[in-house]
Amino acid sequence: MISQQLIFGLLGGLGLFLYGMKIMSDGLQKIAGDRMRKVLAALTNNRLMATMVGIVVTAIIQSSSATTVMVIGFVNAGLMTLMQAIGVVLGANIGTTITAQLIAFKITKFALPAIGLGVGLKLFSRKKSWIYFGEAVLGFGLIFYGLSVMKTAFDPIKDSGELNSVFFLIGDHLFLAVAVGALITMIVQSSSATIGITLALATSGLLTFECSVAVILGENIGTTITANIAAIGANVAARRTALCHMLFNVIGVAYILALFPHFLSLIESITPGMADFAISNQQQASMYGLDIGDKPYIARHIANTHTMFNIVNTLVFLPFIGILATVASKMIPGDPGELDVPLKYIDSRMLETPPLALSQARAETVRMAEIAQNCLSRTVDFLQRNDLRMLKELRKIEDMLDMLQKEILNFLVAISQRPITQGASKEVSSLMHMVNDLEKVGDYCENLWEENERKIDKKVSFSDVANAEIDTLAAKTQEFLDYITTALENRETDIETQTYALENSIDDMEAQYRQHHISRLNTGECSVVPGLIFIDILHNFEKIGDHTHSIARAIMGKK
Repeated sequence: MISQQLIFGLLGGLGLFLYGMKIMSDGLQKIAGDRMRKVLAALTNNRLMATMVGIVVTAIIQSSSATTVMVIGFVNAGLMTLMQAIGVVLGANIGTTITAQLIAFKITKFALPAIGLGVGLKLFSRKKSWIYFGEAVLGFGLIFYGLSVMKTAFDPIKDSGELNSVFFLIGDHLFLAVAVGALITMIVQSSSATIGITLALATSGLLTFECSVAVILGENIGTTITANIAAIGANVAARRTALCHMLFNVIGVAYILALFPHFLSLIESITPGMADFAISNQQQASMYGLDIGDKPYIARHIANTHTMFNIVNTLVFLPFIGILATVASKMIPGDPGELDVPLKYIDSRMLETPPLALSQARAETVRMAEIAQNCLSRTVDFLQRNDLRMLKELRKIEDMLDMLQKEILNFLVAISQRPITQGASKEVSSLMHMVNDLEKVGDYCENLWEENERKIDKKVSFSDVANAEIDTLAAKTQEFLDYITTALENRETDIETQTYALENSIDDMEAQYRQHHISRLNTGECSVVPGLIFIDILHNFEKIGDHTHSIARAIMGKK
């Protein structure tokens, strides 16, 4: 019966804890919104700035694993250098210790009120900001309620000789304790969960301070597995970033174990109370609000251990980031400039952080617009040069547009299924419209190649006047697409006047040149077959103008 209570309590408490971490992290990310993107944009090659960014971002989203995976995605997309990434990862290791510090506060009694307040705000608030705040408060409450459930589950086994012997065995062998901490973190994929379990065991008196420190050191090794999993299939630079994260933590644990007694003395000197002091009577139990056998001071000692280890390790490695990058480059050879995937910006690893994922989708959409520009420019060149050898490269560009449409749309759909703000949801919809229109630009360019192939195959030639009209319309269409691409890249929305002027200009030209063609037919200057090809070419340029106008409407927020 005791074993069942232990298993159910541990699984239920851990589930509540992890779910609370997820809800709190999501709520904090949504509160942060674009601010987190701006914080990351402040990143420079200065290693101290990179470390501060890592601390701030991890403190915001309450997950070093999420930050590290985010960094892996940025490096994989070519948005961040290896040196920058190492600095951010160092900072992330410090930022994640805030979780343990929060948990160490004796505020379990506020767990249920926090859950009630969080649910109330989430269900009954009308303002988005209060709903997100409610999610964060709800997650906060679930974290502490989960810890309370785990601690209660461990209480009945304090007198179990078999289990106590297991804990004593772990405590007597530091390397075994480190291995246990690493293994648990690898399994649950959350360093915070391992810390939560360790705190529950230690507070219940089942783990000594020395053993708890060794488990926490193991957790710092186990948490690197998340980054290495994220780097599977990524490019060389991303794999090097994950390797640096592992080397940083493994080497840090190694020298701390070598100096273990001195490290414990340091923690004892900066933390009030005796770590292994246990409540021995009911009077003490009432004073501390705990049970007999519990350790009232050990939680703060463990939290300070986690923080101090990562601060010391960061200070030790910060001057040697360049050396760490060189070692990683030697261990994982290759050209970091080579991207293994045709996508440059979007990365599914970012979906856990919707504001950043949306930023990636926008960047990839801008890239798609630039490729569409290139496609149109080369198409116009093909119409003028009539060189069939150009078709191979043109088809590759059009295939790239088709691929980007599919991948960006799938990514945007995945973002829309995450908890996102109303503004973000509107932007997702606008980007979907843009992507579809950009793919249509490629389709109409393909129609223009086919018309030109017909012209070449049938040995048709246009009059100088007709060629000049096509060139004029093509130039105006290129001007329109260039203007809209620049507006998309610079996030300009005040483009309505110029947009309508260019769209109307293209429509007027198409109608005017069509009428000129009819006049040439009447005077015998043009025959039927060349005329049909000419009209189709005009039509396809006009359709490109229509879809460019549609992209402009999406940029202005009208779609």
